[in-house]
Amino acid sequence: MNQNTIKVAILDMYNGEPNQGMRCIIDVINRFTPVISFEIFDVRKKAELPNIEKFDIYISSGGPGNPLVGDGDWDVKYYEFIDKLNRWNTENEVKKHVLFICHSFQMACKHFGLAEITKRNDTSFGVMTIHKTKEGINDPLFEGLDDPFYAIDSRDYQVVQPNLSVFKAKGAKIISLEKIRDYVQYERAIMAVRFTDYFVGTQFHPEADPISFISHLRNKEVKDKIRKMKGKRKFRNMLEDLLDDDKIYRTNETLIPNFLRIAINDLIKTNKTLSN
Repeated sequence: MNQNTIKVAILDMYNGEPNQGMRCIIDVINRFTPVISFEIFDVRKKAELPNIEKFDIYISSGGPGNPLVGDGDWDVKYYEFIDKLNRWNTENEVKKHVLFICHSFQMACKHFGLAEITKRNDTSFGVMTIHKTKEGINDPLFEGLDDPFYAIDSRDYQVVQPNLSVFKAKGAKIISLEKIRDYVQYERAIMAVRFTDYFVGTQFHPEADPISFISHLRNKEVKDKIRKMKGKRKFRNMLEDLLDDDKIYRTNETLIPNFLRIAINDLIKTNKTLSN
């Protein structure tokens, strides 16, 4: 491995379960080789966490289960690790960039005291419209994506009831929200947060690609469950959305690559400045 390679740590939050999400994250990262290399750490199953000094960029994955429940070991270590990364960025010129996805995003929002995590009335699953906020319109994470844009959503929990005074104190920003649902009296869930200039997170799955999602649907039990949940018409519409080049394909090809390019450019620029 080239010693100048930028190193990415993938924090696996899938609790040891086989999943397409990790394959998709790896697929996106591999588009940037040989500039970057990666290593996977099994956080929930083995309480593995990287040496903070050895990695430059961190992607913390989605995963199943209640984001408010841990085992008193991996979750405590995970939160301590996030605090170490945050502290590193306040004390060092070369910053650590972090992307939190779904389960990790919910945990981060709760840990930083930004909002409440509640159980949804029903599961949100499938192709969803994601709406940028005023702050999200110019956020570089979303550059190249329309408003609204489309993403895969899969969650039983949601981030709601933002504490705006804490957001202001920490300099955090809500950068996207879920779709407006006029027919129900539920608060719109937060779909992405810019925690700091270097920490950002999404409730949805920007790594998801149509191929992996359709592969998931080939499982008859899964397909029947989703069809029952959504109804036949919405299920067909979802399949059409999956094959639309301007929807899931576009998000997959845009959002995490944006995050990585921002991080890589910042690291190169900072290191060059420090070496001059």
